[in-house]
Amino acid sequence: ARAPFKGQETQADLMFVKSAAEITNAAMGKVVLAFITAGGDKEMDFARTFFVARGKALILATERHDVITVAVGEPIIMYIDYEHGTTMLRYIGSARSPSIKISSVITLTGPLVATKAAVFSGRGPNSVSPYALKPDIAAPGVAILAASTPLETGAEEGFIFKSGTSMSTPVVAGLVALLRAVHPDWSPAALRSALVATASTTDPYGEPIFVEGLSRKLADPFDFGGGLVNPNKPWSYDYLLFLCAFGYDEASITKIANKTTLYECPSPSPSMLDLNLPSITIPFLKEDVTLTRTVTNVGPVDSVYKLVLGPPLGVKISVTPNTLVFSS
Repeated sequence: ARAPFKGQETQADLMFVKSAAEITNAAMGKVVLAFITAGGDKEMDFARTFFVARGKALILATERHDVITVAVGEPIIMYIDYEHGTTMLRYIGSARSPSIKISSVITLTGPLVATKAAVFSGRGPNSVSPYALKPDIAAPGVAILAASTPLETGAEEGFIFKSGTSMSTPVVAGLVALLRAVHPDWSPAALRSALVATASTTDPYGEPIFVEGLSRKLADPFDFGGGLVNPNKPWSYDYLLFLCAFGYDEASITKIANKTTLYECPSPSPSMLDLNLPSITIPFLKEDVTLTRTVTNVGPVDSVYKLVLGPPLGVKISVTPNTLVFSS
């Protein structure tokens, strides 16, 4: 966790408590370290008791994440990860008179931090329709500078740093607007497909993307979908066929599509595996499966696309043809 401090530099004695009940008058004017578990109610217990004791600063060690929490005013409340918390705890146990100095945040320039799928992001597989990959795509949503009301705590001059899927959604919406301006004839499905098909499965430096949290595993399509959205690289998925394959009746599909005449599903009903998604998801794989994708060239004339495969462990994949040549 990163917790920038924006107040005046402060120095005080440092102490450790195991529970909120241990914060007594002895904590007055001191910096208190405690360990908590994210998502529990202990955080509020510590904060309430700490305010009453009139401590100088409360440092809470919790699970590692990348959400920036800005500490302003007094008393100070800051968040660090377990690793740094353990280092501080060892120092407290070894020092005769442990103390700490908290300085205002500084800005360092250099390479971007490692790209990770945030702990709050929506993950797959899709429990309603496992034949469709979830999520579609990943976009920046951590520590985004967003407009705010003056009444919001921590806001400065109408802006505040926020994190969440509500912050990543406008990024994708903006890219869709730009893409639509260049290709006004493209359907929403084509716009979506263009973003998914051009996303990156590595970070801007070519390094792998990880999953935020205790596991620290490599991210996979169930974490980031097609990958991290690439604004500099932005083919069609028939949603009506998807609804047919999913079992919707024709009257309902007609209403959804806002058609004036009854939409008729093809017979036999299309396979969920053959839905023209820019991704391929095969749930319950037990035997050989054959499926089809239809692609449209949105690049230059005479474009040539060569196949690159990276099948999951224990799965053999063959694609025909393995090279696509477009004359238009």
